[in-house]
Amino acid sequence: MPEDSAILSDFNGLAKAEPSLPTAWYSDPAHFALELSEIWGRSWLLFCRSAEIAAPNSWHAGQIAGRNVLAVRRADGTAAAFHNVCRHRGAEICPAGRGQLDRPLLVCPYHQWSYRLDGSLVATGLARRVEGFDRSEHGLAAIACAEWGGYVFINLDAEGATSLDGALGAELAPLANWPLAELQVAHRDRIEIACNWKVFWENFNECLHCPGIHPELCDLVPIYGRGIMVAEDDPDWRGRGADGDPRHTGRLREGAESWTEGGAAQGAPLPGLTPDNIARGHTYAVALPSVFVVGHRDYARSVRVLPLGPERTELTVEWLLPAGWETQPGLDLDAILRFSSRVLRQDAAACEMNQRGLSAAPFASGTLMQEEYEVHAFHQWVRARLGEAVAPPASRASRRKPRS
Repeated sequence: MPEDSAILSDFNGLAKAEPSLPTAWYSDPAHFALELSEIWGRSWLLFCRSAEIAAPNSWHAGQIAGRNVLAVRRADGTAAAFHNVCRHRGAEICPAGRGQLDRPLLVCPYHQWSYRLDGSLVATGLARRVEGFDRSEHGLAAIACAEWGGYVFINLDAEGATSLDGALGAELAPLANWPLAELQVAHRDRIEIACNWKVFWENFNECLHCPGIHPELCDLVPIYGRGIMVAEDDPDWRGRGADGDPRHTGRLREGAESWTEGGAAQGAPLPGLTPDNIARGHTYAVALPSVFVVGHRDYARSVRVLPLGPERTELTVEWLLPAGWETQPGLDLDAILRFSSRVLRQDAAACEMNQRGLSAAPFASGTLMQEEYEVHAFHQWVRARLGEAVAPPASRASRRKPRS
């Protein structure tokens, strides 16, 4: 949570009611385009699993934040990413999906312009040499690319991007003990929800909705039934001392081990976890704006957020388990999938309900209550990244546009 004078110092909470973002920001097409440019176009975004481009000369292509992106694995083992657009007349080079090249060369299927995996142009098909054309000036447009935890991240702002570690290292650090790079995707779901991408993150960042929306989750994580997320959200948290009641500590209910149907762990603890990692029951890492990853004692789960339009968002959920999970005696994958899928469906319905109201709101902005300090922090993050683009004219000269 960023430093903010609006946040109380003795416990997690807002010092006073705060206005939410303008309601128009959740449905206006022009503002959506601005966010794609200033937030999604300048942030590190989850693109795919590293395993999807594991072999040299393998590739993965897809749409992200309004751009057509192509990631490749080079002979030296490094990953690289480019705009999936030929520099001749703009044809798509690789179709959406993944594949394996016969040789380390990307060839446009339209007119056979060919590029090395460093993006440099080496051939122009049947086109003859012509005056004024320099191959060195027509390589593929590069995109910043980095890997973490078995994931490939890209940043469309290739020149202005800070390193992935510099931008997101602190946010990803909570999962340092989880062997994410060694885990395999056991199941993947994609769902489209009728809401703005910010609505999803707002819902993620508070638990006032939990008692009314997530009865099963509140049973598993009793503190959520109080409408708060962690022990420090309670004004009396310091005075509770050694109170081990899960309603106050934030851990799973007595007897539960993991986020599964029934609460039983599905397999041994993942290697490298500490006793506290195991006992906590869930550990989150958040890489705004595109993904959060949750580590449990027996598996991990990622939820990728992709804006499709002002009021449409796609979620891609991946459940990660150790290699060989299919033959592990007693492991019930369905018990894992049923529980977290139910929670996600409940969240999706709540987000759509929120969006329907926002799209017809008769007021300029909503109101945040004390427990919604993380929603406020998210709003401040959004405002900071939009910077000059949404600042009042008189204040624009003194503000700089941040990059992440």
